[in-house]
Amino acid sequence: MPAFRTPFNGYSVKFSPFYESRLAVATAQNFGILGNGRVHVFSLPPTPNAPIAELISFDTADGVYDLAWSESHDSLLVAAVADGSIKLFDINLPPTQNPLRSFQEHVREIHSVDYNPTRRDSFITASWDDTIKLWALDRPASIRTFKEHAYCVYSAAWNPHHTDVFASASGDCTARIWDVREPGSTMIIPGHDFEILSCDWNKYDGCCIATGSVDKSIRVWDVRSYRAPVSVLNGHGYAVRRVKFSPHQRNLMLSCSYDMTVCMWDYTVEDALMGRYDHHTEFAVGVDMSVLVEGLLASTGWDEMVYVWQHGTNPKAG
Repeated sequence: MPAFRTPFNGYSVKFSPFYESRLAVATAQNFGILGNGRVHVFSLPPTPNAPIAELISFDTADGVYDLAWSESHDSLLVAAVADGSIKLFDINLPPTQNPLRSFQEHVREIHSVDYNPTRRDSFITASWDDTIKLWALDRPASIRTFKEHAYCVYSAAWNPHHTDVFASASGDCTARIWDVREPGSTMIIPGHDFEILSCDWNKYDGCCIATGSVDKSIRVWDVRSYRAPVSVLNGHGYAVRRVKFSPHQRNLMLSCSYDMTVCMWDYTVEDALMGRYDHHTEFAVGVDMSVLVEGLLASTGWDEMVYVWQHGTNPKAG
């Protein structure tokens, strides 16, 4: 499948949970340090040799670091912006009628946004202001702010099995587990000796979570017994930027890194590294796995490239 070059540097890529051919990409000008941002929505071709088509794009006054598709409305996207705002876009409406809404409460960059996959009416954002916020589209302000981390919160992810539970990953070197019904975090995992940049839950096991760190490793944890990781995955040469469990196989996981590679892992076996892709020529900072098409992967990076490919094939082929 052919690649696509965006005008700005890629930061995040997400497959639609409703349409197997639809993909959204978050980008930021000047590597996200200073400048504008743009959200792209692409239509993937029905045949491998056809070009990727851009359906629509939305410009923002600051870089876009992450995005999430609504789990309840097939045309809605939530974008996390470097100015601390959250933008809600409807891809069925022209850019002049977007964003539909803008929420502005975080006082630093928002690094992560995740839509609740089971309740489907709420989402969470993680910010460099050390907080996580809970939101609903029908509320004018955030529902709650979670404040226990001592440094930037880089990632937050809902548990796919427990509606009220989510995890967060922080520069304070801990991952925390939260239940929105409780007054504070329910668990603190001293996960790494360096900053934790990403976390994700196993889609088949509500007690299994992975963390990716500046220490170059990925660690898999069982929250019922978290004193030591279930598995430690080494193989990246620099910080691990994102981790993502497979929606189709409980033992598989995807990661991307500042070493410019994307890796597929089977964390249950000794030789865990199943595949390494070195198609990016700059930091690889966004990866996703399609929920609707097994083995379909996407990545983006600071080289301004977006790749979509089937696991086991060459991302640059086509």
